[in-house]
Amino acid sequence: MVIFRPKYPPDSAGKRMISNVPTALPEERIIDIRKRLFDKAGDFETLNYIYVLNQKNELIGVLSLKDVFQQSEEAVVGELMVKKVVKVRPSTDQERVAILALQHNLKAIPVLNKDNLFLGVVPSDVILEIIHSEAIEDILRFAGIYKRGDVLNKTLKSPVRVSAKIRLPWLIFGLLGGLFAAQVVNFFEGSLKDHFILAAFIPLIVYMADAVGVQSQTLFIRSLALDSRLEIKSYFLKEIKISLVIALILGVLLALIAFLWFGLLNIGVILGISLFLTVICAGIIAVLIPWILKNLKKDPAIGSGPFATIVRDILSLLIYFSIASLLLELF
Repeated sequence: MVIFRPKYPPDSAGKRMISNVPTALPEERIIDIRKRLFDKAGDFETLNYIYVLNQKNELIGVLSLKDVFQQSEEAVVGELMVKKVVKVRPSTDQERVAILALQHNLKAIPVLNKDNLFLGVVPSDVILEIIHSEAIEDILRFAGIYKRGDVLNKTLKSPVRVSAKIRLPWLIFGLLGGLFAAQVVNFFEGSLKDHFILAAFIPLIVYMADAVGVQSQTLFIRSLALDSRLEIKSYFLKEIKISLVIALILGVLLALIAFLWFGLLNIGVILGISLFLTVICAGIIAVLIPWILKNLKKDPAIGSGPFATIVRDILSLLIYFSIASLLLELF
């Protein structure tokens, strides 16, 4: 029995589902299902699973097409079906449907109404299309040129003036931040003059902070996209632990290389401690900025653009030169 489909929100499971799929009753035998598939194969919109319904049209189980042709002809559907079924409501966002399909390795996701009546399924070709479109959308957000609520095609086809208007504010912020970073370097000019070798390592310290930060931030934003119920506190604590391990290894490695290369213990210690602290800060910023933006109802991916980059750069320079100034006075 196919239930009439009302109008559903755009990008929802109800909007993307199909209704003409193979179904069965739990008391039917495998031979009955095979006959139905052979007789009506051309009528079905997808052939991945057999959805087992009771007399009330409630979904009670699922049978894979492979099982239909591997099991005995006299086997009863109700005894072979999988009773634990991954399912969604018509109002479920299409991205959530695609994520469930990936997480559970499913080719289609059944759609049930609030009374648990079977409405249809979101098929494999639609799931692949959703994954593709959502991936493009996430890439645009990651670049800071896509805002929630914009139409994807509008973003892609927007004129030069509109595209520039979207991107420029964040880049201007980055420019101003870069000028401030230059002032930080200028403020510590005395340390650089007396120990010019420190200036040679500025690009390395800044690059490592950005590399670790972008890596951590990308993973965090992906986790937010895949799991809307992500436990931020536990994720944040885990990221701090990971950053500590990475920071310790990189810091010790840089300190040893600098000491062996230049033969200066103080330079090696300064570089090692500076890199250790900047990597930890980069990991914290990677989670903190997207989390703050998310709570401000802003797109979290914006934080992976110029804003987070310039914050990391300024903090890296401040940490580097502060550690240098402090330790040079002690040595």
